[in-house]
Amino acid sequence: MKAVVFDNSGTLISRYRAIKDINSGFIYDHTSSIDLVDQHPCRALVVLQTDPSQCIINARPHQTIHEFITRNRVPFDISYSSFDIEKKELLDLIRNENARVSDIQDTIQAVVDKNYNVQICSGSGFIVNFYSGQIEFTITAGGKLFPEVLQVVEELKKRAFHIYIASGDRMKSLEELANFIHIPSENVFGTADSKRKREIVHGLKKIYQVMMVGNSANDILALQEADLGVLTLQQGEETPEKVFEAADVVVKNIKEILEINF
Repeated sequence: MKAVVFDNSGTLISRYRAIKDINSGFIYDHTSSIDLVDQHPCRALVVLQTDPSQCIINARPHQTIHEFITRNRVPFDISYSSFDIEKKELLDLIRNENARVSDIQDTIQAVVDKNYNVQICSGSGFIVNFYSGQIEFTITAGGKLFPEVLQVVEELKKRAFHIYIASGDRMKSLEELANFIHIPSENVFGTADSKRKREIVHGLKKIYQVMMVGNSANDILALQEADLGVLTLQQGEETPEKVFEAADVVVKNIKEILEINF
């Protein structure tokens, strides 16, 4: 039996990401959050497990992010970091941080203005520096399904492949995506960091021959673990050399995986 494990953002969906630099107030839209984390050894990417378009956008803008999380018991996960850190440590660290909910709301509005859907991507979060204790960036990502994805998924099903998604994105958004592309919700693994993705692929290899399809540094360990690691460049972003080195095959469009002899 065979299985394909897809990353989500940049792999199945065309992603638009708005990142606000808290110090300058400037909002970037051509910067990778993974690359920002990798630029400093003490950064971590945090994903808020709540709906940006309903919950965060309607929250009181002047409360701090720490107040918003703790008062509303907002679940969150550490999606990507270069080191192990506990959630409680993170909350303690940002207790006196001054970044506001309005800083997240600014990025939500930037994504909405570009007509991207925050419901099928990672939603909102922030990058925190554990050395300085500062929230340095707030982030919202939205997506549009690449036009070839439905065709690719249906063809893989016809070939008796089992389809899985393992992504650092918000779980609820991935469940909605799974419903849209018609795969079981139990085949979805959300807010999976690099190590978790590798664990998922390793577990599936006990049952299947596994192809992993991803596009960023967060996928490196899973690409290496899979029987076949496929790097897709369809997102059109600059890809670090270490991701190329981890992959067995490189494609420019998701439909090209149908041509791979696997």
